[in-house]
Amino acid sequence: MDRREFNSFCMPTVLTLLAVVHGRAQALTLADLSSGDASRALKVALEQGAKASVSLLGKTDGFLGNEKVRIPLPGYLNNASQLLRTFGMGQRLDELITSMNRAAESAVPLALDLLLGAVKSMNVDDAKKILGGGDTSVTTFFSEKTRVPIGEKFLPIVSKTTEKVGLAANYNQIAGKAVELGLIAKENASIQQYVTVKSLDGLYLMISEQEKKIRQDPVGTGSALLSKVFGALK
Repeated sequence: MDRREFNSFCMPTVLTLLAVVHGRAQALTLADLSSGDASRALKVALEQGAKASVSLLGKTDGFLGNEKVRIPLPGYLNNASQLLRTFGMGQRLDELITSMNRAAESAVPLALDLLLGAVKSMNVDDAKKILGGGDTSVTTFFSEKTRVPIGEKFLPIVSKTTEKVGLAANYNQIAGKAVELGLIAKENASIQQYVTVKSLDGLYLMISEQEKKIRQDPVGTGSALLSKVFGALK
């Protein structure tokens, strides 16, 4: 579908649908907006959320210093951490925790190009789901479009960082047996895979937080276009 068809669809159909879903009579003021405003505002919101999330996480202590996304020791290793510390393994456990979170912080910037690429490739169905969805529809869009390819980019960086810690290799050996016994999930059998999944979870959580901010306070974004369009959707 070309841009003219996309723009013509967005205004009378997608935004009107959102007004119905929210049941707000004041949303009818969207009729005063141009279709160009609607499509541009949506893309601005997506790009702004992606850039802000990557900026927050892709720096020193972006994960380690944020309780919402800090990556803990996996499963039973976390449960046994107190016992392991009594056997003098506290320093190695702390090194592993730091290593996992530093790996996530190093990997996250690699996600930006894919996130922005998803915005550029957004189609009419995507727009319907985002504008007609709930407070996390943007996050769902990014997750569906980018989780797999971003994970593939993250894994080598995560592997390189975690392999520096000797305990990581020990964990993988023990975890492999634990999976066979059904004690832990398959995706946690590798410390590298575990950290990659947790990195992605943290990224999409931050995107979700940015999305909620834009929806709740479009004026606070400092963008006249976002204020104009998303303000009409409140």
